[in-house]
Amino acid sequence: MTWFRPFLTGLSLLAPLPGAACDLALLLAVDVSGSVDAREYRVQMEGLAEGLRDSVVREALIRGEATVALMQWTGASRQELTVGWTQVLSEDDLEALARQIETAPRVWTEFSTAIGEAMTFGARVFDDAPACKRRVMDISGDGRSNEGAEPVEIKPEMEALAITVNALVIRGDDDGLPNYFAENVMTGGNAFVVTAENYDEYPERMQRKLRRETERQISIGESPAPIPVRWQK
Repeated sequence: MTWFRPFLTGLSLLAPLPGAACDLALLLAVDVSGSVDAREYRVQMEGLAEGLRDSVVREALIRGEATVALMQWTGASRQELTVGWTQVLSEDDLEALARQIETAPRVWTEFSTAIGEAMTFGARVFDDAPACKRRVMDISGDGRSNEGAEPVEIKPEMEALAITVNALVIRGDDDGLPNYFAENVMTGGNAFVVTAENYDEYPERMQRKLRRETERQISIGESPAPIPVRWQK
């Protein structure tokens, strides 16, 4: 996969700095493929905004001087950074970010599902992120990858770049979808998958997911936490 190798050049420059003030760089990656209708798109964007406004999430982001960005993704060569890296230092910063997300227009409506391509694009987005102790890509999706590079092929590169990939899966009629994301997309030692049975469950599941992503992580030298389950309902 030589097309990806440039990301590994100067890897030490991309690695999070131990003394960085920012605790978390969080990239929210929203599925806008053809399987997502207009209502479901709005549910995702409003659910993300409300999840960020959650009191626990808000406090953790501000305390950790976190930085957040939002991308939309669908088929191969169709990914866009909708909200650039935004540092959250105050409640006003958080509210402005939430408003920008919940009012963001949809970029595409009728294309395939290219999860591997979304992961690759996300890695490029992290090139411009501030130096933070943790880098997390938060992918939501309601289907399996059916175009472009297979996501499992991208996982080793994400690990090399110290990017954790978590997922929120909207299961729908595909009972095996959470396991597919756990095996092929989820990346990193503390990574996890949360499952929503349908889009109506998305906001509550996203709130739960953001709480877990923003909580304090085990540091080097501390006793490791128990291995998490592969996915959560």
